[in-house]
Amino acid sequence: MTTRPSPKLRPTWADALVILSVAALAMALAVFQWRGGDSGGALTAVVSVDGTEADRFAPEELLEQPRTYTSNGYTLTVTYGVDYEDPSRNALPPSGKSGLRVAFSDCPTQDCVRTGTISRGGQSIVCLPARIIVRLEGGPGDPAEVDAVLG
Repeated sequence: MTTRPSPKLRPTWADALVILSVAALAMALAVFQWRGGDSGGALTAVVSVDGTEADRFAPEELLEQPRTYTSNGYTLTVTYGVDYEDPSRNALPPSGKSGLRVAFSDCPTQDCVRTGTISRGGQSIVCLPARIIVRLEGGPGDPAEVDAVLG
């Protein structure tokens, strides 16, 4: 019966090269991901109706004239202003946050109106019965904001 020699268990220079390459790639991706600063230019509002982009504009344009969208038998009016809750509903105090909000909707659930004001890129207002989505893209990042919560 012949015995086989045991395999080499010592790392070689090629193993070290692979480890260094993976570490360098991980660091480059981390720097790319967390580079901070501007996250995509000016803040832009995008309105989608039935999954198709229907409108794209700077939120400040709503200061002149609110925009109205109709889909699936429902109507939404999007405005730019300050979020004030109705004190008669025993709601929280007004947030005083300025941004986009749905001022009027004739949909039955009124979730889009209750969403309140959105002011940062990545936030959205959704009206499911009307199949309308109002979302904000771009804008400066806020380093004090939480990116994600895990666990």
